[in-house]
Amino acid sequence: MSLVCPARRQLILGISGVAVASMFTTPAQASRSTFGNKELSFFNRHTGERQQGSYWSDGEYRQDTLELFSIVLRDHRQNEAAPMDNRLFELLHNLQQTLGNSDEIHVISGYRSPKTNNMLATKSNGVAKKSYHMKGMAMDIAIPGIELKTLREAAISLKLGGVGYYPRSGFIHVDSGPVRSW
Repeated sequence: MSLVCPARRQLILGISGVAVASMFTTPAQASRSTFGNKELSFFNRHTGERQQGSYWSDGEYRQDTLELFSIVLRDHRQNEAAPMDNRLFELLHNLQQTLGNSDEIHVISGYRSPKTNNMLATKSNGVAKKSYHMKGMAMDIAIPGIELKTLREAAISLKLGGVGYYPRSGFIHVDSGPVRSW
């Protein structure tokens, strides 16, 4: 399995953004947000693999868990993993909080290599040539027991990124890009 690292500029910009945001955080907000754990659980429908864990604990992202998540969310066609955007995990955690659900998230697609994305784009008009999947910023998901329409509406209500609705295929797309829906 190979590991791909998206543009490092994004990481540097993300870190500086956190520093700026922390300047505007009141002490009460900071103390509320730094304690506790945020957990997610994934099932990859293509590989049958599962991964769960606390990706955030007491104010810090847990790199060990994020690396394990990257493996289960890898491009299974090329067996290539890449770091996923932490904002995507925050979106999924908030989505589950909104739904009052902590069940396993079924993943149809996480990271996609450019080779896989190009192949899929030739077969379907629904695949963007510059997909957020290639940047580790998107997932196609379903949660058993949650109606797809309900899942979509909850994701849209968060206003944390893009939400696509694919009822015939049985999933929604969520990404940490600009707020939009289709």
